[in-house]
Order: sequence, then C-alpha cells, then structure tokens
Amino acid sequence: MTRTNRRCGECAIAFAAYTGAALAFGGWVVLAHGQGHGVDFVTGFLVEKSLSVDNLFVFLVLMAALKVPRKYQQEALMVGIVLALLLRGVFIALGYTLIESFSWVFYAFGAFLVVTAIKLVRDHATHEDEHPEDSRIVRFARSHLNVADEYRGLRLWWRDNGVRVASPMLVVVVALGLTDVMFALDSIPAIFGITQEPYLVFTANVFALMGLRQLYFLLGGLLERLIYLSYGLAFILAFIGVKLVLHALHENELSFVNGGRPVDVPEVSSTLSLAVILVTLGLTAAASVWRLRREDEAALEERGSDVRRDDLV
Repeated sequence: MTRTNRRCGECAIAFAAYTGAALAFGGWVVLAHGQGHGVDFVTGFLVEKSLSVDNLFVFLVLMAALKVPRKYQQEALMVGIVLALLLRGVFIALGYTLIESFSWVFYAFGAFLVVTAIKLVRDHATHEDEHPEDSRIVRFARSHLNVADEYRGLRLWWRDNGVRVASPMLVVVVALGLTDVMFALDSIPAIFGITQEPYLVFTANVFALMGLRQLYFLLGGLLERLIYLSYGLAFILAFIGVKLVLHALHENELSFVNGGRPVDVPEVSSTLSLAVILVTLGLTAAASVWRLRREDEAALEERGSDVRRDDLV
C-alpha cells in the first residue's frame, strides 16, 4: 500500500468516525429530548454539512490562488475551521438574541435566504463567483504589509535582516476569515430555519465542521466535479427561506400584516424538511455523476475518432 493510499484510508476512517459521532449524538438527542429535537438536529447537521462542503470548495480555490504549498494546506485549513467555529458561535448568539427580541426577524431571515439562493444560481450560471483572494482587505494587506515570498508553517511574522516581515500565511488567514464571515451569514439563518434551540444550532455546526480536513484530502479536485451542488444548495436555502416566512406568518405580530393576527398558513414540519433536504442532496449528487459520465463518454468517443483519423492519415 502506497503512502497516499494509506493516507486516504486513514482520512476515510476518520471522516466516517466523525459522521458516526454526529449520528450517535442525534440518537442521544432523540432519547433525551424527544424525536422532534432529534430530527431537527439531523436536519440542521445535513444543511450545515452541505454548506460546509461548498465552503470547502472555496477554500480549495483560495489555496490555489494564494499558492499555499501542499504541506501547509492542512494547517491553513485547520485555522479556517477554527475561525469558522468561533465566528458561527458569535453569529448564533446574535441570531438567537434577534429572534428572542424581534419576531419579525424571521421575515428578514427568510427573505435573505431566498435572495441568497437566487444569487447562488445566477453566479453559478454566469461563473461570477466571488473570489476572497481579490477582496479589498486582502489587497490592502498585500500592498501595505511587507509580505515575504516564503511560507514558514503557521508563523505569521518574523524578522529578516532586522526587518519585520509578514508571512503570506497572514494573507491566507485574512482571506479565510472573510470567507468564513460570508458563509456564516448564509448558514446561521438557514439553521435557525430548522430549529431555534441554540444548543442544537451550535452542536449541529460543530459536528458539521468536524471532519472537513479529512474531506478536503479525500475529495480534492473532485469537489469541482459536483457541478450541480450550487443548484442543490440554492434550492435548499430557498426552501428554508420559504419555511421561515411561513413560520413568521403563522406567528405574525406585525400590525400591517393581517392586523397583527396570525395568518392561517401551513407550516413545514421537521420531518418534511429532512426528507426534502435528503432528496435534494441525493438528486444533486446523482445528476452530477450522470453529467460527468456523459462528458467522459463523449471525450472517449472523440479521442477514439481522433485516433482513427490519425491512422487513416
């Protein structure tokens, strides 16, 4: 067994262990707090895990754009995961405070998710994805800091001939932080669309972020081959956005909407949400595999035609 195959095997085992731990925790939630909370946790975990995979793809693009050496990418990724966990903790606290203080925030969260879903589809269709490595803050860091050309692990500063220089890893950390903020703005309203229990919201995020380093090594370039992932995530975000708006109407306290009285609208159950998310993710993966298989078959046929043409010549 080669070193690479052994590493892949270790990562696969670790990722399976993290996933098993999340499911075991979901089982404990069912036993300790009831089936409803257990379903909410599993649904929230799936939503956050799906969004984290999309986040991981941006990390891949970022690492390539900033030319992070392969041997330091795992360390940089760990920094990104820690930053994501800290930032999501802050956003969860803010989101819970808003929900407790202002019931109308569900309208805002719902509308934001629907708009985000539309933007995700539009950017994917037009290939106008945002590149965090080109953000103003990153450009400012590059132009105003004495950034060295070499990486020295996670060291962010050192002195070179008496001159204080910044490691390019500092620019990477800044870009990762900006990426985490961007994704936290999407993921936190989404998880609050599943459950408003802060304990479940936070643990779902923690378990979703666990195993990302292993997934990064396992998937690598395969992430960009999930060509329909953005469409699946957009549908999930739009679905949760609509669910939030329906919940806000059901708990309506706005005087200009039905006189401040609750609106008789159906609410989406946690079980239905889980089913919709599972089916969406399954169809997204299946459609991506089918599309790639068709493209590979077409490429083989074209290659065979070129070979036969060369033989004739």
